[in-house]
Order: sequence, then C-alpha cells, then structure tokens
Amino acid sequence: MNVLIVDDNKPAADLLRELLTLQDHEVQCSYCAQDAIDAAAATPFDAALVDLVLPDFSGAELARRMRAGAGCKSLLLVAVSGYGKEDAGDAAAPGLFDHHLQKPIDFEVLDRILGTATAR
Repeated sequence: MNVLIVDDNKPAADLLRELLTLQDHEVQCSYCAQDAIDAAAATPFDAALVDLVLPDFSGAELARRMRAGAGCKSLLLVAVSGYGKEDAGDAAAPGLFDHHLQKPIDFEVLDRILGTATAR
C-alpha cells in the first residue's frame, strides 16, 4: 500500500514511516500541507495520515483540497492529532476524514484502518 504521512513533526513522521515500511508499505512523508498536495499530484496514494495542525494551512483544509483533487476521491484520509475527535473542529465535518486517530497513535488500530484501504 502507498501511504502519505503529513506531519510537521519530522521525527514523529519519520518514525511512523519506519514502522509502516517494516509492514511492507511504500511510505512518503511531507512536512507541510503544500508539499503533500504536490506529492499527491505526482503519486497515487492509497491512504494519507494527516496531522490537523500544519504550518501553512490546516489538515482539514488539506483534506478538502485532496478530496477535490483528481485521483484522490477514493483516498483513505486519516486525521492524526493530539486533539480528540470531539475537539477536532471543522476536521470532524462528515465526509472529510474517514478516521480520526489521537496521538500517540495506537499502531494496531492504524494497521486495521490501513487494512480497510486495501479492501477498497
């Protein structure tokens, strides 16, 4: 599975990339929203793990732009945040994200979620 990680916390993103790579996923990291948009335009991803707080614009705005982009309609979008779903604000809008994970991420839950993308 081809996974995009979008998080401005570089060490956390890189560690998650290492864990997912050990599970035989192809993984790319972007450390800001604009880089993620550029990456998604160049590469067909199956899933994206998106931090809600990014330096250039919000993860919710990134999700909206990715949903509107060609080739991203069936993308599995997972919000990743230190905030709980009830505190996610506009990121909790129906249809924006498929799942919401609170940091620190439960890797077993993430593994099950990514399994659903394989079945899409």
